[in-house]
This record gives sequence, structure tokens and C-alpha cells, in this order.
Amino acid sequence: MGSEAVEKAFADIRAALAVLNAEVDGRGSEPFSAADPLAGLADGSLDVLAAAAAVEAGVAGLKARAAMKYAGTAYSLAPPGMPVQAQEMAVAAEIGCVLALGPRAASTFLSVSHALTTTLPLTLAALQSGTISWQHARVMADEAATLDAAGAAALEAHFLDPDTPRPAAAATIGEMPAHRFKHKARTWRERHHPESIGKRHTKAAADRRVEYRPDQDGMAWLSAYLPADQAMAGWNRLTALSRAAQGPTEPRTLTQLSADHFAQAILTSGTSATFHADNSAGNGEEASDSDGAGAGTCAGLLSPGIRAQVLVTVPVFSLMGLTEEPAVLDGFGPIPASMARDLVANGADSFYRVLVDPRDGAPLEIGRSSYRVTKAMRNWLRLRDGQCPFPGCSNPSLDNEADHLLAWHHGGTTGISNLGQPCPKHHKLRHTSRWKPTPATKNQSPGWTSPTGRHYTSEHQDWEPPHWPESALSAMPAQPGGHADYLYIPRSPGEESLHRVLYGSS
Repeated sequence: MGSEAVEKAFADIRAALAVLNAEVDGRGSEPFSAADPLAGLADGSLDVLAAAAAVEAGVAGLKARAAMKYAGTAYSLAPPGMPVQAQEMAVAAEIGCVLALGPRAASTFLSVSHALTTTLPLTLAALQSGTISWQHARVMADEAATLDAAGAAALEAHFLDPDTPRPAAAATIGEMPAHRFKHKARTWRERHHPESIGKRHTKAAADRRVEYRPDQDGMAWLSAYLPADQAMAGWNRLTALSRAAQGPTEPRTLTQLSADHFAQAILTSGTSATFHADNSAGNGEEASDSDGAGAGTCAGLLSPGIRAQVLVTVPVFSLMGLTEEPAVLDGFGPIPASMARDLVANGADSFYRVLVDPRDGAPLEIGRSSYRVTKAMRNWLRLRDGQCPFPGCSNPSLDNEADHLLAWHHGGTTGISNLGQPCPKHHKLRHTSRWKPTPATKNQSPGWTSPTGRHYTSEHQDWEPPHWPESALSAMPAQPGGHADYLYIPRSPGEESLHRVLYGSS
């Protein structure tokens, strides 16, 4: 393609943009809808927005390919003997100047572009077709960066190969915000990384630190890079303490209270309280606080009597030390099995048991014939949905509210398949607007239908079968239909104990 062809192509693009801007302004050659011009303009604007996002993604793919083509030719044209590092700096500087990017941003752009054009062909194809955004592509490149070629290909295939089985009602990665896709991609990476999460966590924990960053208007940010169990425990304790302080005479918001309690905890001796974790498979009951120090200790964040739940889904064999399959910390994702065992040993004295399907790892259905939603069912919703099921919402499950999808007074039942757990904001949206949830199942969250009639699918959990140790497989009795409801595990020579195959079994 010659320079004249390039100039003509971009001239055509600019001309098309002028036409589209006129359409959005209502100055098009014909209205979106002659019968109802105002509603037509609203609906047409959404169509333009969706198409523009797809075109924007295609342009991002073009930029990545153009940048790498320039880099390749620049290396070929470099003077003999020029150091490789100097060549890379020169390329990054040129790209940065053309795109008005700083040095770090230019290097990041080139790194992602290199990954897309060399090791992530499915991601590049999805980007160019407009089915994912540049932000999604960057997430894929970041999560694949520490995987070998086979691992990167498997990661891509899991999310982008059309032949990979997935729930029919599940949102594709392009239908969820990039930060939600990052959570799913990170979860898959942790489960399938060739090096155990325990070893990687030990290395990463050596980099724990606190960072300070000035901001505007006399404010600053203070953040800490901590083991996930400590960070989640501290966050949940701050939230619980702040909620307890709310009342009719308290003018501060929940967010302001959390910030004030955090500042008080680090600037004063505070009150001594230890980490509390409700270690379960999703149906948690509050456990007593641990009085021993350990990996989960988070002192000075709660006054006596204030409790915060931290649910931990622990595969039974990991809990027993027979496998090192990762556990899942609610609101965070996979954690090392050793961390989960520490939480169990130091934080919880009871379990609320959940039987899972040994074929796919999904929880089995429970139900109730009365209107009241039990604590067990609320926690089941937490296990099924992970967070508010409204598309793109990351509000953690502890903040959400059980809600009948089909109202009780309209014949709806109180069962998991007729319940959602929207956050307060989206619960209010559902009852004060024409946004409506769609049906759910025992292991699939409800989708949503907007006032314009568009349907948006929700993100679903990626259930996987639990890992079975060889000793358990060889001892497992045959079960009709392929189910394994009971399992004999030798406890000591000459002795066998009967265990249900449970997540969170003690």
C-alpha cells in the first residue's frame, strides 16, 4: 500500500466520522426512526457507540501492528554494532513522540504490541475484529507474560477459542469490563501456572511494601502491597467497623469513616484485635476470633464485638494437605493452599458445608419453600455470583442484597434459581427504573435487560473439577452415574474414615 492509498484511507475515515457526528447530532439525511424521532435518536446513538467501540479496537490492533513493523525495520536499519538496549530505547522514543506517550507508557505499548503480534494471535484477531478492546488485549498480554508458549496458548484458547465450552448465558470477555476480565484471567492463570502458587507467593511476599503518592488539594495516597489474606482481612474489618459507627447522628459516609479509622489505626496504638476469617465453601457462619498470631493477623482494626467475614473456598483435599490446589478468597481470587490452611488453623472453628458436583466443581442446588431467604442461601448466592451480577459491577458479595428475580407476590419461589444478589445501587436501579434481571440457574447468574430492550449477559464463575489425589482415586468406590458422594481416605494404618466430598469439610 503506497502513501497515497494510506492518505485516501484516512481521508475516508475522517469523512465517515463527519457523517456519524451529524447522525448523532440529529442532522443526518434521515432520522433513526420516523415514527418516534426522539426514541430513535436515543437508540441510534447507542448503535453508533457500540460500532465506534468496535472500530476503535480495530484501530488499536492496526497501531500495534504498525508499531511492530516500524520496530522491525528500525532494527534492520540500525548502524552496525549499535547495542540492542540502545536500539530499543530509540524505537520506544520514536513511538512515544509519534503517539505523545511518556517513556514508560511507550515501553508498555510496545511490550503489549510485541506479545500480540508474536505469541497471542487469537487476541490480536479478536482486537482487530472489534470483539475485545485494547484494555482487554493488554490484560491478556499481562497475564500471559510469565507463561511459556504452551501456557499462553492455553490461556488464549480458554477465553477466545470458539470451541472452548462455556455457559450459554455467560458474558464473553468483550462483554465485560477489562478489570473484570483481568480477575477471570488471573484466576485461570493461578490455577494452571506450571509453578505452584505457593512458591510464587513466597517470592512475591518478599516484595511487600507500603507506597506513598502525593495528590491534589492537600491529599495523598498511602497504599500497601500485602499478602491477600491480610489485605482482605484489613479491608473487611475497616468496612465492618465503619458500618458499626454509622447512625442517625453520624454525618460521615461509609467511605469517610473507613478512611478515618484507617488513619487512626496507623497513627495511634488503636485497639488490639486479631484476624477473623470465616473459612467455608461459600456458606459461611461466623467463627470466633483467633487469639494467636499468624499469617492472618491484622491488629488494631476492630474494637471487641465487631466481626468481619472472609469466606475461603477450600477444596477438601487441599485442606487435608493431600493436594496443593489453590483455594479461593472471596473478593480476591486464588490463594495458596498453605495460606488457606493457615486461615483454617488460626481463624475458624466451624464450617458450613457445601456439596459440590465432582464432575465440574459447581455447587449443587438448594431451595426453600418460604419467602424468607436463609443465611445459607445468601451465602450460596455469594458462592454462585462472586460479586454483584450487574454487568461490569465489582461490588463485593458481602455488600449485596438477596432479591427475588420473579417477585414472590407474582408467583416467584425462594430458591437459588430465582434469586439474585445485586449491590444496593443496582438493587435500587432494578426497582426504580425499567432495568430488569433475567432468569438464573443454580450456577449461573441472572442477566439484565435495559430500558431500550438490549440484553446484557452477566459474568459467571469458571467452575473447574477439584483435583483428586491418586490415593483417593484408587480407593474410590464405583458410584452409579459417575457421582462420588463418599470417599474412603485412610487416616492411619488399619483405620479408614468416611468423608463426604465437600468444599470446606473439616
